[in-house]
Amino acid sequence: MAEQSFIERLGEHRLLGIIRGGDPQASIASALTLAEAGARFFEISLTSADALHVLREVTRQAGGHVEVGAGTVLTPADADAALEHGAGYIVTPALAPSVAHAVSAGVPVLAGAMTPTEVLSAVDQGADAVKIFPAGRFGPGYLKDLRGPFPEVPLVPVGGVGVEDVPAYLGQGALAVGVATPLCGDAPDGGSLEDLRSRAGQFLEAVRQ
Repeated sequence: MAEQSFIERLGEHRLLGIIRGGDPQASIASALTLAEAGARFFEISLTSADALHVLREVTRQAGGHVEVGAGTVLTPADADAALEHGAGYIVTPALAPSVAHAVSAGVPVLAGAMTPTEVLSAVDQGADAVKIFPAGRFGPGYLKDLRGPFPEVPLVPVGGVGVEDVPAYLGQGALAVGVATPLCGDAPDGGSLEDLRSRAGQFLEAVRQ
């Protein structure tokens, strides 16, 4: 049996945690807590404090139990630096120059888009999946609208997705949901890891239903 692709694995797990923090050690601890709670996929936003160090340490300490990517990757240089520090995939907030660069390097890419034109452009550039951002501004109904003309495109809603929203997004055909603050709260800034663990359990339960 052929090995599963990145998109197939993400589609089975259905949760992409997004870590964006102002405290590097707290960001590392948050990622490891998510891994311990059972989250398998998460990204380290390059807007985090000392993001490349966080990315390298999470990749090193978590080992093969998780798949760690870099988020908010805008330029080819950003993509190269993230890959050098252990990122296994690239996530962008928009159709940035990093998309084509990462695709050409053979790296899985979740390209940020909102409009139908942007979704089509992301597909044309070779993105493995399209991150619909900011999804919370429009809700699950908008995802349904996009699924009409793009039934085969893997869509990942990100931005303002609460645990109560997960069933609706998945019900409208989302490959997975990407979650930052509703999942991580203030843990990447030094907040409670126990609260993070509890929220992780709630989200993991929601995506498994």
